[in-house]
Amino acid sequence: MSTSVARPKLAVIVANGIDGDSRVQKTALAAARAGWDVTLIGRSSSKHTQRSWFGPVKVVRVPVASHMKRRVAARAGQGGARAHLTQFGIKDRAGLEQLRAAHGAWVREKTARIGWLSQSSAGAPAAVGLKAVVRARRGAHKLRLKAYKWEQERKPEEQPTGDWRKDWPALLDLDLAFGPVIEKLAPDVIHANDITAINLGAMAAARLRASGRKCVWLYDAHEYVAGVEWPQPRMNTAFPAVEKEFIAKADAVVTVSPEIAEVIRKDYGLAKTPLVVRNTPIRETIGGAAGRVSVRQACGLDDGVPLLVYSGWISSERGLGTAVEGLAQLPGYHLAIVAGKRSPELVRLLALAEETGVRDRIHVVPYVAQHEVADYLSTADLGLICSQRTINYELSLPTKTAEYLHAGLPIIASDVKTLSAFVREHGVGEVFVSGEAGSFVEAVTRGFAHVADMKAQITESILTELSWEHQCEGLMALYSEISGLTPPAAAAGFSWGAVERAITGANDDKEPREELERGWTPLGKTPVKLGLGPANYAGQLAAFAQAVTRERSDVSAEVVKHRTAQTHEYPADVYVEGKALKNLDVQLEQVQRMVPRYTHLIADAFRPVFGGLNGDSIEGDLPALRNGGVKVALLAHGSEVRDPALHRKRNPYSLFLDAPEGYEEKLAAIAERNRRIARESGLPVFVTTPDLLLDLPTAIWAPLVVDVDAWACDRPVMERERPVVLHAPSARWTKGTDRVLPVLQDLHDRGLIDFRLAEQVSWNTVREMVMEADIVIDQFAIGTYGTFACEGMAAGKPVVAYLDKESIAACGVTPPIVNATPETLGSVMEGLLADREGTARLGAESAAFAREHHDGTATARALDGFLTR
Repeated sequence: MSTSVARPKLAVIVANGIDGDSRVQKTALAAARAGWDVTLIGRSSSKHTQRSWFGPVKVVRVPVASHMKRRVAARAGQGGARAHLTQFGIKDRAGLEQLRAAHGAWVREKTARIGWLSQSSAGAPAAVGLKAVVRARRGAHKLRLKAYKWEQERKPEEQPTGDWRKDWPALLDLDLAFGPVIEKLAPDVIHANDITAINLGAMAAARLRASGRKCVWLYDAHEYVAGVEWPQPRMNTAFPAVEKEFIAKADAVVTVSPEIAEVIRKDYGLAKTPLVVRNTPIRETIGGAAGRVSVRQACGLDDGVPLLVYSGWISSERGLGTAVEGLAQLPGYHLAIVAGKRSPELVRLLALAEETGVRDRIHVVPYVAQHEVADYLSTADLGLICSQRTINYELSLPTKTAEYLHAGLPIIASDVKTLSAFVREHGVGEVFVSGEAGSFVEAVTRGFAHVADMKAQITESILTELSWEHQCEGLMALYSEISGLTPPAAAAGFSWGAVERAITGANDDKEPREELERGWTPLGKTPVKLGLGPANYAGQLAAFAQAVTRERSDVSAEVVKHRTAQTHEYPADVYVEGKALKNLDVQLEQVQRMVPRYTHLIADAFRPVFGGLNGDSIEGDLPALRNGGVKVALLAHGSEVRDPALHRKRNPYSLFLDAPEGYEEKLAAIAERNRRIARESGLPVFVTTPDLLLDLPTAIWAPLVVDVDAWACDRPVMERERPVVLHAPSARWTKGTDRVLPVLQDLHDRGLIDFRLAEQVSWNTVREMVMEADIVIDQFAIGTYGTFACEGMAAGKPVVAYLDKESIAACGVTPPIVNATPETLGSVMEGLLADREGTARLGAESAAFAREHHDGTATARALDGFLTR
């Protein structure tokens, strides 16, 4: 009998939102690859805890309040007796605005009353008196505002105290939020990243030790804290102070360069020099993004156009203004700026470009995932590092040094100490005087003249040294050294190219299961390159991709999912967060990823595939897709095209009778627009359920696809004394649940059935409940059968639902579903219970029907005409 060895726990903590922090992400993945049970803890962007999986790594994002920050600010702003008088009842700027609003509301009410009183002679004297009251109160209000403003202007500027708890109390708020999460996890090792997490690691480890648990922690200094020019004076005192208080308590210290390691050791008298772990690319992933959009394609430039690239955070000390100024002296040269968002410094740089007449040669292009950076940059000619002479830039190699070299790009570097020494020693670039545009122009000119020679100097030994696989070896050894723990070998199937996926239900809080893995031929060198996106309702796009690539060897596919907090997680190649789609750079990234790479696209639910770039429907995206030669088909699933009026007319139990207030009107407008798009676009239109053929008469039925093998169930049905009857509404009003619930509950209370209602549970839970059931109850509000009915049939369960004759006749296929209305459900159920053998046979017929019509074969056949070249 074999026993599994428990993996030691590692908490990787960082006080940011994790996204975009490649060092933290790679650290977590490396530890998981080494066999650690890793939880990555970061800061939530909302007021709620957010949980997800990043490959094999559990991710928890914690909401952080500002209680301590506000408490310290309130105490600092209390002042003396005069301040109490001038600021009475006004806590802050928001309080001032509330006071103004209250006064305005009072004045409006009283002046209106004056108007009413003035209309009669009897009320005229009262109106005169009330006018005097209003004038007096207005005067008092103005005086109070002047007093508040006067006090604010004379308030002395708050000076740093040297106590980090007072100077930057947000660090205390972070500990209040993160501490309980870390301690509940009870890790064996805590890896605290950056200065804002040093107190979190120190105090959580100490509290765990006080409770009797063994816990060690290390501090990862991402920069030389004392050398940073922090934007606020109090940060200049708080961050060095908190580092000084806790760094010696760490069981180990890690940092990003030998130079910073030595300075830290001397500053704090550390017994051991910190371990150096450079932030470098994952070499194994380089070449894995082949076929995806490149930085040159994102700029829209031909191969022969000289292209400089800058990738990384944009701030004034990064010195990119020197490159913008220099571009004016480099006619014909273009500059790509890889930017995650439009920062104030980027706006300033673009304004400078307008002034110098080079704006048309500067291209702002989007970020890509950390494991795709080198491939993305590789089509440029030279990489830029224009750092100004600050202590941190003098002491370390920027992350982009390794990224550029792995991309095969020689470097144009400013003469900051460590970077310029590296470039000169290895002959992999040219150096210019920091901040001097003329020197920059000379370096670029020399660089282009010797590109081939410099590329030849990017040797195997350099790339090995500057690879994450090599850099993380020391870190993994350090975890074991300080903890005394050696993890067992990790499970097979690890990938550095992990994609984060949300946890959508209570039972999903476990490692990703195989059913979420891709089961289709990934986009590649096939004649037909099919994109599918962006809704992926019930995983149908993934199922379509599996079916089509299984039936046709000439098709490869990519499934894209735009997701929100409310959507369930289904397999996809690309997940794009709904909030991120509001950003222009993310929208443009979708264009560049799709248009050059797809030959065909199935656009489902009529949603825009580029985000909101061209409006809120697929219609706005069609010109770009057509111009790119992409053949498009539309796919509809339900209410996005269903005509409420037509549905009410043919269906006495229509879901629109129970729709929430205002919902029918909203859906009617969307459906009318989408039906117009289907008519006017001239595109092929497919529907997944038969009833939609009545709303879109020219559409083709592409049957819903389920994995019939995965749903196959050998558990016998109708052998229990009380058969298990399952109903699983995604939303009650769409299934007619409230109409049939009393009938089912009555049968349950009479002991005839064991009724189970599955609501707000994970897909995995529903699946297990279907396997356990004897009879599946589907919908009584739509008039057709959907995904849940297909899954129930595939599992060999008799399915009961309401089917309207027109819908079933439209597709020409009659499923073995027991047809019932809310009024007849009781008698229908009693009939099924009375004829148990016949009901069991119906389950077998259902499984055969699902295999014939819903295993994907018929669907792939329906799509054949569209998928021609």
